[in-house]
Amino acid sequence: MANNEDYQSKLEVINAIPTEDILVPDVPVGSYLQECENLYKWALQDLEILAGIGLTKEKLDDLPVRAGACREAQSIWMKDYRSQQAAQLQWIEQSPGAYALRDELLHAMRYAYRNETSLTSRVRTIADGRGDPDMIQDLNDLNVLGTENIDLLLTVGITAEKLAQAATLSDEMADLLALANGDKAEINQSKTIRDKAYTHLKNLADEVYEAGKFLFWKDKNRIKGYTMAYWRK
Repeated sequence: MANNEDYQSKLEVINAIPTEDILVPDVPVGSYLQECENLYKWALQDLEILAGIGLTKEKLDDLPVRAGACREAQSIWMKDYRSQQAAQLQWIEQSPGAYALRDELLHAMRYAYRNETSLTSRVRTIADGRGDPDMIQDLNDLNVLGTENIDLLLTVGITAEKLAQAATLSDEMADLLALANGDKAEINQSKTIRDKAYTHLKNLADEVYEAGKFLFWKDKNRIKGYTMAYWRK
């Protein structure tokens, strides 16, 4: 089966793995997957002997299926992870402009509303606070305040279009920050599924490794296929 078909066939089992049983890869996943593929081909040569201690062909044939599911889960997570990295770079590029617009609107409103006590109080409230989430909220609040009191702003060159830009930017930057921080649910979920898929694979791979080591403990030519090349290096 293709990796995606393996993934779909195993997804229910993978999702059912309890959180407390999840194993986190301690070797590069790509390397581990290749080790499992190699292990499967090696163990097929010893199928009759392995079956004698309960490692049947049916069970062994599940190893490449689990590996395919894990490979697909890894690809999905890496796609989400790279999207997060791209968002972080995009945030670095775009956030200075968002801060600049926020500061420009605050500066204009402090002057335009200087003789309106209730409005200057609202401007001060918006200006309070620090940090990226606060800046995003400020842009939206400034749009609301400015739209409600546009006449005074027009006298200092702040247009309705600029206020609308603040609202749009607030929405866009909120989504970007969530993705950059990894707050999007799908990023955390795809990482969890990858780890569960790895756990599902490792449980069977360990069984094959241990069976081979048990059976061929005196056969140096066969036992070498039941140890991970990654650790031998």
